[in-house]
Amino acid sequence: MKSDQVKNGLEKAPHRSLFKALGLTDEEVRRPLIGIVNSENEIIPGHIHLGTIAEAVKTGVRMNGGTPMEFGVIGVCDGIAMNHLGMKYSLASRELIADSIEVMAIAHSFDALMFIPNCDKIIPGMLMAAARLNLPSVFVSGGPMLVGTYEGRRVSLSNVFEGVGAVAGGKMTMDQLHDLEESACPGCGSCAGLFTANSMNCLTEAMGMGLPGNGTIPAVHANRIRLAKQAGWQVMEMLRMDRRPRDIMTYDAFYNALVADMALGGSSNTILHLPAIAHEVGIKLELDLANEISGRVPHLCKLAPSGSHYLEDLDAAGGIPALMAELNKHGLIKGGALTVTGRTVAEDVAGRTIKNPEVLHPVSDPYSATGGLAILKGNLAQEGAVVKKGAVAPEMMTHRGPARVFESEEESVAAILGGRINKGDVIVIRYEGPRGGPGMREMLTPTSSVAGMGLDKDVALITDGRFSGATRGASIGHVAPEAAVGGMIALVREGDPILIDIPNGVIQLEVDAAEIERRKADWKAPEPKIKTGYLARYARAVTSASRGAVFED
Repeated sequence: MKSDQVKNGLEKAPHRSLFKALGLTDEEVRRPLIGIVNSENEIIPGHIHLGTIAEAVKTGVRMNGGTPMEFGVIGVCDGIAMNHLGMKYSLASRELIADSIEVMAIAHSFDALMFIPNCDKIIPGMLMAAARLNLPSVFVSGGPMLVGTYEGRRVSLSNVFEGVGAVAGGKMTMDQLHDLEESACPGCGSCAGLFTANSMNCLTEAMGMGLPGNGTIPAVHANRIRLAKQAGWQVMEMLRMDRRPRDIMTYDAFYNALVADMALGGSSNTILHLPAIAHEVGIKLELDLANEISGRVPHLCKLAPSGSHYLEDLDAAGGIPALMAELNKHGLIKGGALTVTGRTVAEDVAGRTIKNPEVLHPVSDPYSATGGLAILKGNLAQEGAVVKKGAVAPEMMTHRGPARVFESEEESVAAILGGRINKGDVIVIRYEGPRGGPGMREMLTPTSSVAGMGLDKDVALITDGRFSGATRGASIGHVAPEAAVGGMIALVREGDPILIDIPNGVIQLEVDAAEIERRKADWKAPEPKIKTGYLARYARAVTSASRGAVFED
């Protein structure tokens, strides 16, 4: 066992003494030491209950002969960090999370790891660490939040963000918004729609790193506690089998994750995180693969913000196992890929069926014949950009309009809420990329404000930053190369015509080539927005969004 190097032999007597200072007995010290990587904190609703999940995991580890040892991991609440300086730290925290877990796991010689994430960057950060360390590992999330109810309709956090635009547009009063904000988030768990957190938890399950149910069992259900105990038990089985993350996180696993992503129409942020996780195991996921898969995988599920259903509905409809079984039946996934159950994906989902075809459609009756995400390319995004096309109104799938150019998110929000955006406009928000932001902020405030004002079927948004998984409408993010390195988005001027053609995967600045060359000659790199601290170091090390915004090797 790896932990033998910190507990066996004459010279390890001081080490054993320190373990005994923790209250461990000789028998507990002799057992495999299992690191419990817990991102619990008191600021994220999706994480406030993870202590309960961790205790259940520890029970499972002890039942199967291990000694659990818990340590903490930072986590940012994207909702609270939204629309201010704090959001610059959200994506950047992903690398910190991976690095800090590496430090703890190697310094203390754990034999295996149990990962307990729930929200946004914490999940990919932990997956990156698992891939890098390659110790036997199992993931169990904290589960999704239950849906809220307001004036007889089901609501979640995205409705509150859209409520801001509704108030600004005169469609809702402040008193109504207050009532909505008290109703939308009824308790613990990752926000109830198919936003980034729930998308990543579902994809963790689809790629085989979480047990069946990891992505969809609600946070407050007793079955979530049972799942956590089973996960703790299973990590010991992984250790005995010597099955490691790189045995599971193969090309086939990432392929399956992309297939599930397209069938679900998950957050556009998954197209940022999957390449970053794959990078840790030496696999290069090209953006073109996402489009190739999207071209032949049907969109089978429309959860909020794309539709009226939520994660608890998907769970009742059979969850990710039912989805994978349906996809496998039609030869759309790699059924032989291994999972943390010790079996293959095909074996895990054998006999699973769709329990509610209104929530999870069969392949024979899809929402659309192609997937819920699309990669766009053209002179405005030579390396690519991403759109959650399953959440785009039909009338906006192809759009041509004049650019309204803003140098930051704050400028765009002031214009939107100030009524200065017209139908047909294409809002361009730049210098918000990984390097230029720095940190590639999520921008739910401008997108939800546009939707709340009733303009989501008339206005497009383009940025080298990111959009929240709670975004709907023609919101195109991850434009690369970004403005800060001289990408074409830096050269757009007010009023320039822009073509968006989602069915054909095109995003084009319709300006004469000679004029573009003149603008290139005049362009100068801006001064860094932040010159000290972690974000300054991050900006110097981070790569393009098209590469997953990973650090330079």
